[in-house]
Amino acid sequence: MTTRTLNIKDLELQVKQMYHKVAVQPEGDFHFELGRTVAERIGYPPNYLDAVPAAAVDSFAGVGYFFDLAGIGAGETVLDVGSGSGTDSVIAAGLCGPGGRVIGVDMTDAQIDKASRLAAERGLEQVEFRKGYIERLPVEDAAVDVVISNGVFNLVSDKTAVFGEVARVLRPGGRLALADIVSKSQLPEAVTCDAALWASCIGGAMQIDSYQDAIEAAGMSVETVRHNDRYRFLSDSADDATRKWGVKSISLLARNRP
Repeated sequence: MTTRTLNIKDLELQVKQMYHKVAVQPEGDFHFELGRTVAERIGYPPNYLDAVPAAAVDSFAGVGYFFDLAGIGAGETVLDVGSGSGTDSVIAAGLCGPGGRVIGVDMTDAQIDKASRLAAERGLEQVEFRKGYIERLPVEDAAVDVVISNGVFNLVSDKTAVFGEVARVLRPGGRLALADIVSKSQLPEAVTCDAALWASCIGGAMQIDSYQDAIEAAGMSVETVRHNDRYRFLSDSADDATRKWGVKSISLLARNRP
């Protein structure tokens, strides 16, 4: 019997192509919803979205709401992992205020360029976007109070490395607040080895128990897990995965142990 493996280089290319299109052509066809309609449905307050440049919201591809869990306060330093076109980074900037700092990290040039331009147009001097891979975050040790991320970790093959990096950059007691796609049961090899399904937020969905175990193993304690029933996929293949293997959205809060 032949064992299939995921082509990591193909996965990276598929993800970059997908999210380049999200940045420059958000009106296109995707397996997932984009924009303000889905953001409001999954829990984003309208006044938060009103404070974000409309062009950033148009490219919003998040899968859940987590700012109530994050509890971002004035003066805190926030890292947005997989920051996209900057919707969550701009919201975080409003919560931490001019005395705080927001760092967004993304690997897609079009997303970084768009987010940087829009933040500069708004005069958000406390927001900075850096190009990088989330398995090797371009951030110093113990440099941030809160890490946020929306629908990104499922796109990465080495989740152990990602959670290890989150723990590294968080200060002791710092928080990880995220929304992501997970599964109730283990996905079959035909799905987990399909780079196109990974790029569509399906193939990389980790079984939820294993997902939480990976966070704990990195040195963080999971405090809250919430299922996001109002998030949905659009394509037949994604809907089929939801029914067969319990692929779903969650929001989660974890705290870095001292």
